[in-house]
Amino acid sequence: MQGYDNSSYGDAFADVYDEWYGAITDADATAATIADLAASASSADDAAGSPIVELGVGTGRLALPLEPLVRPRRVIGIDSSHAMLDALAAKAPDHRLQLIRGDMIDAIPDGPLGVVFVAFNTFFNLASAERQQACMTTIAARLSPGGCFVIEALVPDEPPLSGSQVEVRSITADRVVLSVSRFGDQLAEGQFVEFTETGGVRLRPWSVRFVAPAELDQMAARAGLQVRHRWRSFDRDPFDDDSDQHVTVYERRADG
Repeated sequence: MQGYDNSSYGDAFADVYDEWYGAITDADATAATIADLAASASSADDAAGSPIVELGVGTGRLALPLEPLVRPRRVIGIDSSHAMLDALAAKAPDHRLQLIRGDMIDAIPDGPLGVVFVAFNTFFNLASAERQQACMTTIAARLSPGGCFVIEALVPDEPPLSGSQVEVRSITADRVVLSVSRFGDQLAEGQFVEFTETGGVRLRPWSVRFVAPAELDQMAARAGLQVRHRWRSFDRDPFDDDSDQHVTVYERRADG
């Protein structure tokens, strides 16, 4: 999408993110599972525990409930959008997160890292196979022994969607939101177009590259990672052929 960059999504959605997506998945279940994975990554000579990193921390929907569960371990949130990080700070001015403004490759801190996680399709915001692979490779190099990389994502439709769609997202007495999207070659992009009586027209763009679990596993293998767990959700329900989403936990291979 012409003019779209790493911060476009966050800058466009920060003011409505909690309203639209605050309950999109179970934040408490996510925090509990990440905390358990972090505990299993701890070593006897690492009393404080290696840091936990969330890629695309946004408004802190997951990182804020996670942080009290893992103290004194640091929780680091990375996001490329000033607007998202400002919304987090406004919502929780006394938060104890370490926040980094940057992308999901170059801003990943030096290791060792206990858990790196990326929730609800955020990994797909890396818009090319090369950048997705670079993210995997960077994380694998910085995980602690016993550390893991966790991806939550949908399972793309098979056959993949193609063409264009225009749908109504919501209608109220003073606001209409339309979803305009197009699909092709693992890419999907679109706009939420918001019409209000007082604010006129507001555009909220998004763009993603969908990846099936099998392709993610291939990327992970090239980075020296392997699957430790695959669940349907952070509730740790079993994943099967009918699952439309997955949570995959990758760990470093012994020879990685």
